Amino acid sequence: MTIQDKAYWLKKQASLSLKSQAFINGEFCDASDGGTYDTINPATGELLAATAACTAQDVDRAVRAARASFDSGIWADQAPGERKAVLKKLAALIMENHQELALLESLNVGKPIQDAINIDIPGAAGCFEWYAEAIDKLYGEVAPTDRNNIATITREPVGVVAAVVPWNFPLDIAAWKLAPALISGNSVVLKPAEQSPLTVLRLAELAKQAGLPDGVFNVVTGHGHIVGKALGMHMDVDCLAFTGSTRVGKMFMGYSAESNMKQIWPETGGKSPNLIFADCDLDDAVEHAAMGIFFNQGEVCSANSRILVDNSIKQAFTEKFVAKAQSMKVGDPLEADTQVGALIDMNHAENVRSCITKAQSEGATLLTGKIGDHSSTVVTPTVFGDVTPQMAIARDEVFGPVAAILGFDTEEEAVALANDSIYGLAASVWTANLSRAHRVSKRLKAGTVSVNTMDALDFSTPFGGFKQSGFGRDLSLHALDKFTQLKTTWIKLS
Repeated sequence: MTIQDKAYWLKKQASLSLKSQAFINGEFCDASDGGTYDTINPATGELLAATAACTAQDVDRAVRAARASFDSGIWADQAPGERKAVLKKLAALIMENHQELALLESLNVGKPIQDAINIDIPGAAGCFEWYAEAIDKLYGEVAPTDRNNIATITREPVGVVAAVVPWNFPLDIAAWKLAPALISGNSVVLKPAEQSPLTVLRLAELAKQAGLPDGVFNVVTGHGHIVGKALGMHMDVDCLAFTGSTRVGKMFMGYSAESNMKQIWPETGGKSPNLIFADCDLDDAVEHAAMGIFFNQGEVCSANSRILVDNSIKQAFTEKFVAKAQSMKVGDPLEADTQVGALIDMNHAENVRSCITKAQSEGATLLTGKIGDHSSTVVTPTVFGDVTPQMAIARDEVFGPVAAILGFDTEEEAVALANDSIYGLAASVWTANLSRAHRVSKRLKAGTVSVNTMDALDFSTPFGGFKQSGFGRDLSLHALDKFTQLKTTWIKLS
C-alpha cells in the first residue's frame, strides 16, 4: 500500500476519535469505580487517552455478559455459514478502515507506520477472513462401531474464552485469538496489554457493526495484576489463551489450578537461534538476519536474537551484518522511511539498555549500537561479538533490537548451542545443503524452523513453541483445538 508522508498522518491524527472505555455487552462503558490510566505515545510522550482502568467487578460483568450470550445460543447456535458471513464482513471493515487502524497502532506502540499499514492491519483482516472461510469446511467423525451402534465425534465450543494479548502486535495477535474462538461459536472477553488498548477497542466497534451480537465480544482494559488476574481466577471462564512473558504464563497456570482448572494456552518467551552455515547465500542470510532481530524494534517473541555463525565465515558475516544494522533508518514512526521506531515505553527501554550494559560488563564486544538518551524510548540496532553461551545476552530474552553473534565449528556444535536454552519458540537455518537442512531442522527443539528464510509464518501453519516458550498454538486449523471440545455421542440401535 502507498505510504503517505508524516504531514498526512498528523492531519489524520487530528481527526481521530479515540475509544478509551471498556466494551461490555455491546456498549462502551467506564470502569465501575471511574478509574483511568494514561495511554501514552511512546515515540513522543504525548497523552493519547485516559483509558478505563477496569476492576475485578468489571471483569465479572464482562464474563457474565459473555456467558449470557453463549448460553442464549444467539451466536453459538448460528449455522457455520452465518458466523462466516459476520467475520468476513468484519475482515472487510478492517480493510475499509486500515489507515485509521494503522495510525492507531503506530501511535500507540511506536512501530513504523509502514509496518502497521503493510503488515499488521492486512494480517489481522486476513486472519478473520481465513477462519471464516475454514469453518464450513470442517466435518465431524463417525467411529468404526459394530452394526448395532453409531458413535459420532463432534466439536463444540468451550464456552467463555478469555484472551490476554501483548503490546507488540496488539491487533494481529488479538485476531489470532479472536478469529478461531469466535468462528467456533464461543463468546470472548479480551484483555489488551495496558499499554496498547486502542486498536482492539476500535475493533470491538467494527465487530458490532459487522453484526456480532452483543456480549459475544467484550474488551476489558486495565492493569494485568488486576484485570488479567481476575480473568485467570474467574470461575466462569472456560479457557484462557495468552501471549506474553514466560513468567506471566506460569502465573496464569497457577490461577487455573487455584480456580476452576480452566484450560490455559500459553505462548510465551523466546531466545531464538539463527544457524548460518558456510555454504549459505551470505548476502541473503545477512539481510534476513537483520530483519529477524531488528523488525518491530526487536519486540518479537520469536526474534532470532542468537546468531550462530560458522567460524569460517564469521568475520565476513559480522562485517556485513554490522554494516546492515548501521544503515537502518531509526526515528519517527510516522516517517515513511523509518525502519526502527520507538520501544513501547520508558521502562522497557531502560530494561533493554540494562541488558546492553550487562553484556559489556560480562565481556561481550559492542560492535555497533548506542546506549542512547535515557529520556528516549529509542534504542538503535545493537550487535555484540565475542559472546559466550554463558553470558546473559546469549540466554535472556531482551525483547529489543539487540543481536548476539556466536561462532561454531561443526554442525554438532551448532545444534547444541541452538538447543542450549530454556526456550524453544523458533529457529532459522541457512544452508544450500538439503540433507543438512533436513537433518538440523529435525534436531532443533523449536516450534517453527525456517530454512533459508526468517520467521516463516502463514495462516495455514501453527505458531507456538517447545519448552518454556509454552505449548499454545496460534494459526492454522490446529488453533481450533484450543477453543473447541470433543463430544462423543453413542447411539444404541434397536
